[in-house]
Amino acid sequence: MKRRNFIQLSTLAGVGLSLPIAGLLKACESHPEHSLEFKNLIASLLKDWSDGMLKVQINNPSNIEEHGALGCPSCSHIHGRCMDAVYPFLYMADKTGDGKYIEGAKLVMIWAENNVSQEDGSWTVIKNPKSWKGITVFGAIALAEALHYHGHVLDDETREAWTKRLERAGQYIHDTFTIDFTNINYPGTAVYGLNLIGNVLKREDFKAKSKTLASEVKAYFTPNEGLLFGECKKSSSKLSEKGLHGVDLGYNVEETLNSLVMYALKEKDEELLQILTKSLNSHLEFMLPDGGWDNSWGNRMYKWTYWGSRTCDGSQPAFGMMAHINPAFGTAAIKNTELLKSCTANGLIHGGPHFISAGIPPCVHHTFTHAKPLAALLDHWEHLPEINAKTELPRVTADGVKHFRDLDVYLFARGDWRGTVSAYDAEYHYKEDFRQASGGALGVLYHNKVGLLCAASMAKYEMVEKNNQQEQPGKDICLTPRIEVFKDDVWYTNLYDLPATVTSKDENGTIELLADVRLKNVDREEVTETASAFNIAYNCTVDKTEINVSSKQDIIEQTAFVLPIVSPSSEVVAVVSEKKITIQKPEGLVTIEANTPIKTKTIEGERTFNMVPGVEAFPVEVFFEEGHNELIVSLTVSSL
Repeated sequence: MKRRNFIQLSTLAGVGLSLPIAGLLKACESHPEHSLEFKNLIASLLKDWSDGMLKVQINNPSNIEEHGALGCPSCSHIHGRCMDAVYPFLYMADKTGDGKYIEGAKLVMIWAENNVSQEDGSWTVIKNPKSWKGITVFGAIALAEALHYHGHVLDDETREAWTKRLERAGQYIHDTFTIDFTNINYPGTAVYGLNLIGNVLKREDFKAKSKTLASEVKAYFTPNEGLLFGECKKSSSKLSEKGLHGVDLGYNVEETLNSLVMYALKEKDEELLQILTKSLNSHLEFMLPDGGWDNSWGNRMYKWTYWGSRTCDGSQPAFGMMAHINPAFGTAAIKNTELLKSCTANGLIHGGPHFISAGIPPCVHHTFTHAKPLAALLDHWEHLPEINAKTELPRVTADGVKHFRDLDVYLFARGDWRGTVSAYDAEYHYKEDFRQASGGALGVLYHNKVGLLCAASMAKYEMVEKNNQQEQPGKDICLTPRIEVFKDDVWYTNLYDLPATVTSKDENGTIELLADVRLKNVDREEVTETASAFNIAYNCTVDKTEINVSSKQDIIEQTAFVLPIVSPSSEVVAVVSEKKITIQKPEGLVTIEANTPIKTKTIEGERTFNMVPGVEAFPVEVFFEEGHNELIVSLTVSSL
């Protein structure tokens, strides 16, 4: 098969958004040392992950139900999408000449054909032929990329068989996918997928369907910030009570936007490139200084891993390939890759920053999906713009308050503090409540010196996608900072108050976000015979973040504000007094003070661990005292 790059240098000439063409050509023709540092990072990480996957690959010819699959250290079942590894394996085979990678690629394809391949050309997400087939688009892209760039390393018989199998998958996608048949990540990814397969197989009908989807997807960006929407069940795709669309940051940046960028660059779709530039800039506002993606508010945050989303591909292609438009996109690609590396052990990505310290085994799904975009970047390397980390991320330089009207989410920044407050009410499912940060809750609190301090989890951990999530180890304790009361053993909290409102002001050096909330149960019923209406004021100055919780109603039942502090068990917690504790972090001392005694929720061991977003935490709580209707909790950070 003839090798060629689909995203040619000439396609970038048509972008015309911010960089003169002469400068762009120069940037793409040479790769300064800092760009090469990034190339070395992704190349070494790709090798580490590929070798890690080979270590867990099952070689048992006597059992076709498992032979060739990637075994998962954390899950009791085999992930049907493990054949996605065919692309990174074939890339490594081509670049290293080591036959073990060709064998690995052949084995995952053998397993797929024996177990999840269907007569209609699709692949299923698990062995059950009635299970979800939409994932066919991801496997087809991986196979097409593998054949296009590295098919020459295969024997003729294998290459021909895989090419025919690709055509069957392409036909299924062509015949089945529409712009609104399910969550937007599927038809959005098919925009690139059908174009790619159409080029590989010379199928003009595939390319025509791709163009149609590309035209239709342009309507799926929010009116103000241009965020990609459509991450919700078709049956609940109506706007929320606040008139908001279903948006999930993790799926957008790690999957759909990648495909749309790659398509738009290749096809020189100027209109789509303009839309994507605005969208990428808006999404980038949510990247934390360490490269983490703040998806605390996303309506599919049940798969939030801090670095991204559990079963997506990774944000490197979209941001790396558009770094000529905004150099900070290149910074994002680098910082997120560095974070992925820090969450890697024994060749596999772990689903959050503290999986390793907590001893939680990784799901192999993270690795075989995230290996693909690294291979894609390397295959397109000679045609990429300069990628470096010279330009700071928006959240690094931010100061003040920014309200995302399409989400009703607020970002605040003052000094070294960074935070997110969410009143976003869009839901993923119309019957079940998979509650992300909402109800005026603090989704993230971050400090530049010590890193992540607070991070939301689901209100209650639910296996929304049982084949794509890990079981919660131990007791499930919600990590989202909140007010809570238990009445007749029923949990009431502001997290279930979707109509909650937030206002903001920034005066005299102090940012104030004021949330007007009600305490409700999971059925959205307001608590009675005790205080239900509260104000939560988040006040941030250069020196501290203070949370002031108050009510004008009589507080009859024991009511608390819960503030889980992200902290691995290796960090020392010291009780200075009944109203003051400290947590010693590697880069500084965190002090938590309150106007009432600080208590600790009952936990098993020294820390609680939550799958979303994969961190350990020390859950403190402060209770309203009799006759007092105000709680004040402050956080400060001092250098070592």
